Parts: sequence; structure tokens; C-alpha cells
Amino acid sequence: MNKRKTLTNGIIRNNPVFRLVLGTCPTLAVTTSALNGFAMGIAVLVVLLYSNVMISLLRKVIPENIRIAAYVLIIATFVTILELLINTYLPVLYASLGIFLPLIVVNCILLARAEAFAAKNTVLDSAIDGLGMGIGFTLSLTFMGAVRQLLGGFFILPAGGFLIFGLIMAAIVAVRQKYITYTAKLTGAQLHKENK
Repeated sequence: MNKRKTLTNGIIRNNPVFRLVLGTCPTLAVTTSALNGFAMGIAVLVVLLYSNVMISLLRKVIPENIRIAAYVLIIATFVTILELLINTYLPVLYASLGIFLPLIVVNCILLARAEAFAAKNTVLDSAIDGLGMGIGFTLSLTFMGAVRQLLGGFFILPAGGFLIFGLIMAAIVAVRQKYITYTAKLTGAQLHKENK
């Protein structure tokens, strides 16, 4: 499998927040500032990276009928370790992220990547996938937090978060559609030129 494509998949093509629409609850809840978004993104990145590696290592040992429970246990272990470290060394950040830090355990991104990728691929590929998806999640939350923080007022409230989320997704869809149209025209012109 192409390592570069695996890495960039979660950042651009299948961004977990704006393309796959996973992890919407923490996205809307903690992105009242760029720092909160960045911190939550890094927390998810760390858990995703380590849980992907562990699940990939154990993929041939975990029985098929208990795989989801095993994935949740592995993810919960890494979330608990991370939560204890943040609470000990960064108590202000711990208070800022609140309940959404332990809720990383049930974040759809982690379970989706465990089931769709880590359980079927090598340790290195799974680590790269976790890194790419984690970077994509971090960039998305940081950007959304920066926009909400910059606009302030209404946009820091939950309704403002939904509005910003929808506007960013609409902008991404519009840009993607223009790119598809442009490449189709370019390919069509290329084919026309070759047929002459």
C-alpha cells in the first residue's frame, strides 16, 4: 500500500470531520477556541496512533466475535492513560476539555479506523493511517476553533458552532466540485488532443 496516500487520505480526501462527518460531538463542543480544538485533536491523534498499532499487532489473536469489545478495551486503555497524564501535568487543559476527553473512547473515528483499517493491515500502515487521520482531525478542529474564536459572540455558542460547521463543509464541497469539473475538462481536452 502507498504510504504517502495512506497518510494524506485522512488529511484531505477522507478528512474525518469534514468529509466522513465523524467525531461531530467533540468538534462542535470543544472548538470554542483554536487552542481547545488543537488540544482535543492531539489527544485523539495520540490515542488513534497507539490504538491502531495495538489493534494491528493483535489482529490475528482477537477472536472475530469479540473484536468490537476488544477494540473498545484497547482504546479505553490509551484514553485512560492520556487522561491521567493530562490531569496530572496540564490541569487547566484537562478542565477545559472536560467530559469530552474521556468520551474519546466512543469517538466514531477510533472505532471506524480500528474496524476498517487497523484490523486488516500491517502495523506500519496502521500507524501511518492513525497519524494521517489524527492530523486531519487536529487540523479540522484547530481551524474550526480559530474561525469561531475570531468571530466570537454568537459563533462561540452551540448554534454558532453548527453554522460554522455547515459553512465550512459547504465550502469544501464547492471547492471539491470545482476541482472535479476542472480535472474533467482537462482530461477531456487531453483526450481530444490525443485523438487528433
